[in-house]
Amino acid sequence: MRLLAFLHPTDKTPRLGVRNGDTVVDLTADGLPATLDELLRQGDAGMAAARAAAARAGTRFGLENITLLPPVANPTKAFAIGLNYIDHAKESKFDLPRHPVIFQRFVSSWVAHGQPLVRPHVSHQFDYEAEVVAVIGKGGRYISKERALEHVAGYSIFNDGSIRDYQTRSGQWMWGKNFDATGGFGPEFVTADELPPGAAGLRISCRLNGKTLQDANTRDMIFDVATLVAACSEGMALQPGDIIITGTPSGVGLARSPQVWMKPGDVCEIEVEGIGTLRNPIVDES
Repeated sequence: MRLLAFLHPTDKTPRLGVRNGDTVVDLTADGLPATLDELLRQGDAGMAAARAAAARAGTRFGLENITLLPPVANPTKAFAIGLNYIDHAKESKFDLPRHPVIFQRFVSSWVAHGQPLVRPHVSHQFDYEAEVVAVIGKGGRYISKERALEHVAGYSIFNDGSIRDYQTRSGQWMWGKNFDATGGFGPEFVTADELPPGAAGLRISCRLNGKTLQDANTRDMIFDVATLVAACSEGMALQPGDIIITGTPSGVGLARSPQVWMKPGDVCEIEVEGIGTLRNPIVDES
């Protein structure tokens, strides 16, 4: 299934739907939760109910008539992974990590597909990063790598927009990764059964104004999705709806010569094979 979080066209209330081509079936109108977070907390029964409601196809909207929201409304934790592709670690002039490099992104730092990414007035070093998102469906602590993919409900796409001069002010990256509305998340959530295990072997790319700047494959991750789930669960219990933003390949603007920064009027597109394309325009902070 391909699930979308969106606003109802008339009353603007949050809804959860299943996309079928250019049509979206309103699951919330059929008695299901309004967010993916809530649906995942219902476990297998919730997903079964969503499939049944999608088959009934009661209330439907055209995709062009709805406003999308980020796929997950309020994850209790949003882990982001740094330096998780060999070539990106090298272009960033870091040694290859021996363990996953984990930091946090906050909900206020991202917007939905189609919504503008905001370049803050304090910096012009606004960089793009194409990433796959793993969404936790079944919680747990100390999850083994062998069972980790059983805890992943599905996948989405993230643009881990970074304010580079703030990111590199110290050895702690969190500040430059969490400016308001600098990241993109979406457009939809794709259940794990529609993709290869661990979302491995998928082409991932970033285009800025139509020019391809990142082009790689998820098989090139240093730490695969199963390893990341296991590692994140060592420190704290994962909850349904938590997300892991799994890292970016080489080609980021910081490492280019000359450097490339996103600026107002640009359009950034992140495409992941089998998942879709996340598209966001860039604007200046008002």
